[in-house]
Order: sequence, then C-alpha cells, then structure tokens
Amino acid sequence: MRIYFDKEKGIGYTLARTNMNSCDFSSGSYTYVSENDAELKSFSIAHDEQYKIPMIRQAMEAAGGKLDLYISPWSPPAWMKGNKSMLQGGALLKEYYQSWANYFVKFIKAYEAQGIPVWGLSVQNEPMAKQTWESCMYTAEEERDFIKNYLGPTLWKNGLKDKKLIAWDHNRDLMFHRASTILNDPEAAKYVWGIGFHWYESWTGAPLPENVKRVHESYPEVNLLLTEACNFPFSWETIEQWQWGENYGSSMISDFNNGAVAWTDWNILLDETGGPNHVKNFCFAPVHADTRDGSLHYMNSFFYIGHFSKFIKPGAKRIAVSSSRAQLQTTGFKNPDGSYVVIVMNQGDTEVAYRLYVKGQAAEITSLPHSIVTLMF
Repeated sequence: MRIYFDKEKGIGYTLARTNMNSCDFSSGSYTYVSENDAELKSFSIAHDEQYKIPMIRQAMEAAGGKLDLYISPWSPPAWMKGNKSMLQGGALLKEYYQSWANYFVKFIKAYEAQGIPVWGLSVQNEPMAKQTWESCMYTAEEERDFIKNYLGPTLWKNGLKDKKLIAWDHNRDLMFHRASTILNDPEAAKYVWGIGFHWYESWTGAPLPENVKRVHESYPEVNLLLTEACNFPFSWETIEQWQWGENYGSSMISDFNNGAVAWTDWNILLDETGGPNHVKNFCFAPVHADTRDGSLHYMNSFFYIGHFSKFIKPGAKRIAVSSSRAQLQTTGFKNPDGSYVVIVMNQGDTEVAYRLYVKGQAAEITSLPHSIVTLMF
C-alpha cells in the first residue's frame, strides 16, 4: 500500500478502480444478491467486507486519507442476462434494466456507508467483448439507451448526480464510434462525465492514438481516461524485459498529449503465475509476489508509471511541449502549486543530447538509450 499510494515514500497513486460483482481476477464468480431478487431486498456487500474493503481502506490511509475510487461491473447477476451466465458475454435483459440501475445505487451507498467514498462509475467493462470470464455486451445504442433511460436518471434521483459516469470502458479502436453514438444524443450525453478506454486491441505496433485525439477534438467538454491496461501474456521468464515499462511510458505520453485527463493501471499485485485468476487469464502487474519464497519483484513498469503518478498532481494542466528529435517522446504539465513537470522518454538504442528550452533559457541534458526521466522546475 505504501509503495503505491504514499505520496512521499511511494509513487503517489491518487485514482483507483474496483470491480462491482466478480471479475476474472476474483477468486470465483459472485454477486451481492440472491437468485431472481429483482427488488434487491437481499443486497449485501458482506463478501467484500472480508478482504476488499479493508484493502481499500489501507490504500486510502496510505494515500493520506483521500483516494478517488471508481467502480466497474464485469457482469450483472446471471439471472439478469439472456445467456443465464456471468461468463461468455450475453446481454442484460430489458426487463432488468431498472433493477440493474438500482444495483449501482445500492452498491455505491453500501460502500459509502463503510466510509469509502465513490468518485465515479463506468457503465460496463468491455461491452463489446464476449470473454471466457465475467462479461456482458451492449451495442452502442443499448448503452446509450441504458444511460439515458435508466442509469443516469436513477443516479440523479438518488442523490448521486455528482458521481462521474464513464461510458465505453473498452479499447481505443471503437471509442470514436461509441462516443459519437452516445454523445450525439443530448439526453444521454447530459449524464456522461467521460469516455473510458483500454489499450488491448491496439497496444502493440499501432496504438491508435488518433482515435483518442478524434474524440477529444469532437467532444472537448467530455473527459477521456484510460480505465484499464496491463501487459500480457504472462511469463515469469520475461518479467525483466524492458519493453513492459516502455509500453506504459509510450502509451501514457500519447494518451495525455491526445486529451486524456487520467490513466488507470489494472492489477497492483499478482503472484508468480500472473494470478490468481479463476479462468486462467494470467497477466503482468507492476509488482509480483513470489508466494514460493515471499519475495516481491518490481517490474520496470512500476517505475515508468511512477514518473507520472508521483510528479503530476491532481488538478495539473497539460502544457505544450515539443520534441525536436523523433526518438524522444515527451509531455508536460503545470501543477496547481506552480511547478512544471516535463517527462522525456527514449525508446531508441542510442543516447540523445538535447536542451530543455523555457522562455529563452535552456538546460543541457542527455537522454540515455531506453530511458525515461522526469524534469521539474
């Protein structure tokens, strides 16, 4: 908790995401209600009180008492879906749209009653993916109508208008199509704070940064944030490869430069198998615990993320930073306290000498091969 969330002794995470109902990295499938309880009379978060809620409290404490937390569902209860399973995609039955909207309210209020404020929520994790794990599919029109007619009004009627509602929550490849379908409808758009996106469909080779930029250009009043990313497939033998951190650095620089206001990694800690994961979807995390000997292993991705999370403060404004060398990727911010942060990343095999120019003054710096550096002034 300290190395992730402490602002001085760690890398200062200020934003976190957790699952509502189970996901693939849960120990098994679960929900918070009994079978066929459409009125949600049996609703209880007792399942989370054993491990997850205490863990979130520890994270909040390590972060200094405040941690913006948003929630995402991977699947409604099986009986609410057409395929009668939390796994393998399926779709929410229309007759349960209101019950599912009420479910969000129940969950948010139950967590806040435990002293855990909920900052926001996404409608559905990966709504275009039929997965072997918990998943539920919405077309763009279905997500738009669920927001417009059920989830948005239900949040507002229950005093939760301040919660940040995030649509899409899937890959960059289709984010413009999804965003335009939802945001071109004023009655849906009024409930939407932001568009969330992942990197999986396009995370190597062609990361599709233009799609993030197009949404930002078309809907500048809507917030964009990466809601999930991780390296995969897992292999203990490749855990020290430098590419894993560079995937993060390159993606974060590109996403921020193209209009993103926040960025969320996936798991903070996994074991030596890339799990636990109840459907064997094993992945990397920036920190791995080897349960065979009790050791912790920090991947270079932990430090790449830290170049952003530790130095760019909540409320920072992105500033214009231009690189004169194609080998150097860069982004920059002005923090609320007036300090400036410039991040420079070199994915090339050669060192590059450069100068950081600010209003006619310059500092001479050398960027080492395959490095990332944070400059502050």
